[in-house]
Amino acid sequence: MEGTLHKWTNYISGWQPRWFVLDGGILSYYDSQEDAWKGCKGSIKISVCEIQVHTSDSTRVDLTIPGEQYFYLKAINAAERQKWLVALGTAKACLTDNRTKKEKELQENTEALKTKMSELRLYCDLLLQQVNKIKENDELGETLESTCTTFLKTLEECMQIANRTFSTDMTAHSPPGTPPLAAIKQHKPDNPAPGSNPPSPELEHFEQPAEGDEKYDTPEEKETKQEQKNKVDQSQELPNSLETNAVQLKETASGQEETAEEDETQKAEDTEQVETFFSTMSHRFSDIRLDDDNGIPTQEFLDSCYAIVPVLDKLGSTVFAPVKMDFVGNIKKINQKLMSDPECFPTLQSIVLHEVQGGVAQVRNSATEALLWLRRGLKFLKEFLSEVNAGEQDIQGALNNAYGKTLRQYHGWVVRGVFALALRAAPTYENFTAAFATREGDELKGEFINSMHRDLDLYLPAMEKQLAILDELYEEYNLESDEVV
Repeated sequence: MEGTLHKWTNYISGWQPRWFVLDGGILSYYDSQEDAWKGCKGSIKISVCEIQVHTSDSTRVDLTIPGEQYFYLKAINAAERQKWLVALGTAKACLTDNRTKKEKELQENTEALKTKMSELRLYCDLLLQQVNKIKENDELGETLESTCTTFLKTLEECMQIANRTFSTDMTAHSPPGTPPLAAIKQHKPDNPAPGSNPPSPELEHFEQPAEGDEKYDTPEEKETKQEQKNKVDQSQELPNSLETNAVQLKETASGQEETAEEDETQKAEDTEQVETFFSTMSHRFSDIRLDDDNGIPTQEFLDSCYAIVPVLDKLGSTVFAPVKMDFVGNIKKINQKLMSDPECFPTLQSIVLHEVQGGVAQVRNSATEALLWLRRGLKFLKEFLSEVNAGEQDIQGALNNAYGKTLRQYHGWVVRGVFALALRAAPTYENFTAAFATREGDELKGEFINSMHRDLDLYLPAMEKQLAILDELYEEYNLESDEVV
């Protein structure tokens, strides 16, 4: 939802009209609808703020994060305030419900796991009791077999739930009193012969003993087996010990070569497994397939633009917030044009040509103007990432160089001051690159930086090619602007 609300500024200016936009659980405001492209002046997260209706003023609503942020707002009339209250309440409820749903699912799955663990312990106890009774009544053999089957089935169900629901760290901690799972052998024991010693009532000993185990041999059987073993050993002796040694050396050398090859293969596989933000993005410029006439698919391009926005967050979510809002605002304007008639605007070129023919390409807030600024923002990111990919470890310097090459000439002294402030808050090279790790600890691997360069080598050329195509389009129709903001 979006519209005009009056916001309390200070005791000098009082209530001032502002353009408010509620999107994605964030309420942002601008000086006016026409100036929205400049970036928002402030925002508040609805899920964590309190929505308070004024007791005496039927047009006023207060949004507060106690001790942090306050928005005092007034609508045009009571009906308009009611619309905003519904929208704000719905946004807050949806976000809260989502969190509650996840927590509820986690709690239900945890309870299911605990139940299965309880069953598992019960069958363990029954199994141990029945084994001890085997020597007293061999008719319990069938009962034991049934219990073992149920025991193993319960264990399998338990592990399925654990693997589906919990991470490795969570499943590593069993509930108190749970027998260690590593000690449980998934083998069905045979029924011992009547009169023989039963196995030890420990779960580790339930595994069937290997054939020929001396534990079950009589003295006569031991002697016979030893004689047979000696005869076999004598018949297998080679007449030439030198030949044996040569064969052994040859096999050892061959084994070492195979081991070395396996180590290299494993090392290569480990290297390939290191992924970064740029290889796991939901949409990438390098995945876009251009039309025969170099037409850039509108939806895929916008999706790729949305996917690169987190780079700004990694530079500093607070100081780069105005840049991010401007970036996202331009994407939304182009998307609104696309949604107005998706079949007519399959490519970015089709949008620009349509507005050129309609004489509105250079009108304020047109899709063509939004694409102009979006293109400039992408060039800024491309230049910055190219510097990092080239080995520049001074993030502040890389940002300053990229800004000077792309955006600085279009900004007045006020906006330049904002950028200067943002540049001073730039992170270190180590913190910035570590933010691109997709799994915790990957940034510590020796191949992580090489993997990031590998992914950027694929990502940046595709991004540069599409920006070059747009440059030619704007130059052909004289759509460039020297306007300073």
